[in-house]
Amino acid sequence: MFNRKSGQRGHCGPGGQSGRTDHLEHTGQVDQIGCNEHLAQDELLQPDVWQGRQVLKPRSISSSNSTQSTQSTQSTQSTQSTQSTLIPRHGGYRKLKSFQLSQLVYDITVRFCERYIDKYSRTKDQMIQAARSGVQNIAEGSQASATSKKTELKLTQVARASLEELKLDYEDFLRQRCLEQWDYSNPLRQELINQRFKTADEVAQWIITSAHKQFNTIVNSSSTSSTSSILSSKIYPELSANSALLLITVACSLLDNQVKRLAMDFENEGGFTEKLYKVRTSRKAGVYNG
Repeated sequence: MFNRKSGQRGHCGPGGQSGRTDHLEHTGQVDQIGCNEHLAQDELLQPDVWQGRQVLKPRSISSSNSTQSTQSTQSTQSTQSTQSTLIPRHGGYRKLKSFQLSQLVYDITVRFCERYIDKYSRTKDQMIQAARSGVQNIAEGSQASATSKKTELKLTQVARASLEELKLDYEDFLRQRCLEQWDYSNPLRQELINQRFKTADEVAQWIITSAHKQFNTIVNSSSTSSTSSILSSKIYPELSANSALLLITVACSLLDNQVKRLAMDFENEGGFTEKLYKVRTSRKAGVYNG
């Protein structure tokens, strides 16, 4: 064997067979012997029998890791379960009919104000902001419902109030210009509702079609020639304002029902603070019992 201190090679055994060692080194088997020695030491840690002795199985580390992994998984599942119980589904406002219709009203109002309301008038800004408030408060309330049903209820009612303000502005527009406001018996009301329009372009096209029908009726029944300006001065603004008014009325009705449902849910299920207290109480009880 090789003496590290002296740097000289000794006998491998009692037979003094140093040549065998040289031969093994020459054939590259010395390294393999060293590797076998290390493997033998590593085998002490395996669940096997080595040199006739029963070796202990050091599986406590892997067992501990498995236990920690199981506990971590259980903790994660418990956290997710708590979150799903504590924080309800929220933020799906784009699927609400009230939001979709309020957004349509907003788009129509922007076009209406650009065409019929003086750009320097405060009424233009107020109408646009009221229409925008109806949309934004529905979205904000829906998103805030994750941690506050009270905020959702409050903001939904704010949206409803904003549309009521906008509704009055359209009524003022018709009254101050001596234009007719549709009553419930007007067939155009139900015709517009049945269309279920989703975009302002669709509503505008319907207004144009209806306006030309009215204009042709007036021209055929009138004996005077003073009908050239009636299309732009009366028919178009009257149809536009009444169409917006009708859509606002439907949106307000949807929001009224939505507010009632939110109030009922709050009364039956409570708010976030109550749920938080219940979750904390049950968690503490589980810890103490465990």
